[in-house]
Amino acid sequence: MGEYVVPLADLVAHVRDGDKLAVPSDFSGFYSGVAMQATRALVQRGVRKLHLVVLPTAGLQADMLIGAGCVGTLEASSIFMGEYGVPPRFKKAFMDGSIRTVEATCPAIHAAFQAGEKGIPFMPIRGVIGSDVVKLRPDWRVVSNPMGEGGDPILLVPAIRPDWTLFHAPMADRAGNVWYGRRRELAVMARAAYGTLVTVEKLYEGNLMEDPALSCATLPNVYVTAVSVVPRGAWPYGHGDEYAEDAAEIRRYMTAAESDEGFAAYVREGAAS
Repeated sequence: MGEYVVPLADLVAHVRDGDKLAVPSDFSGFYSGVAMQATRALVQRGVRKLHLVVLPTAGLQADMLIGAGCVGTLEASSIFMGEYGVPPRFKKAFMDGSIRTVEATCPAIHAAFQAGEKGIPFMPIRGVIGSDVVKLRPDWRVVSNPMGEGGDPILLVPAIRPDWTLFHAPMADRAGNVWYGRRRELAVMARAAYGTLVTVEKLYEGNLMEDPALSCATLPNVYVTAVSVVPRGAWPYGHGDEYAEDAAEIRRYMTAAESDEGFAAYVREGAAS
């Protein structure tokens, strides 16, 4: 199938204990590109102590990884499930102190990934200055604007350079080029990471970079480590125009994950299916 296209088990095998793993937001209805089937494969592998960075808000994917004991640190602007409620496994882990949380804001995380993409050590932003979030981040620095006349504070947020970025996309070709469509932050995440792992709905027969209608929203293979073909790979979340979110399944997860036993049964059921 080519050097880029591999089985799902081989794709997730790249992720090792302790790695910094970047994933896109899975806030219901606003984002897409969440590699949920790859997430289940990571749970089955039993990977541990991940530093999970979400651009920018975490939800079901993070909750499942936390519940399975895969996450040591969660870095995100927030974790919530909208109308579905509070993510139950995160709530338990936060209350018992079994995970470390790194506070951020949506603009700060976007800026940090942009710095990582550009290969620079930090990105300046303004809007967070004066908030309590700055007090929680000793690695953020408020300095005087060197291009100003003085008395003009600016906040520097350090670059985010993940070991891996993981997402789901509509399609890729056999040369490892990935068409990501409208979600341009996926390309930023990939360029910021040392390696990128992508599940896709289907293979494109041809070279995406040679198609003028598709190349503008295609991630070149120089940024891609491996691709796996996983139809409905974002389920139970929807994926663009491909398929809709499965609200009933998300509610079923939320109910099951309220207890240790229910979550364990849900994971076992997924592994057997």
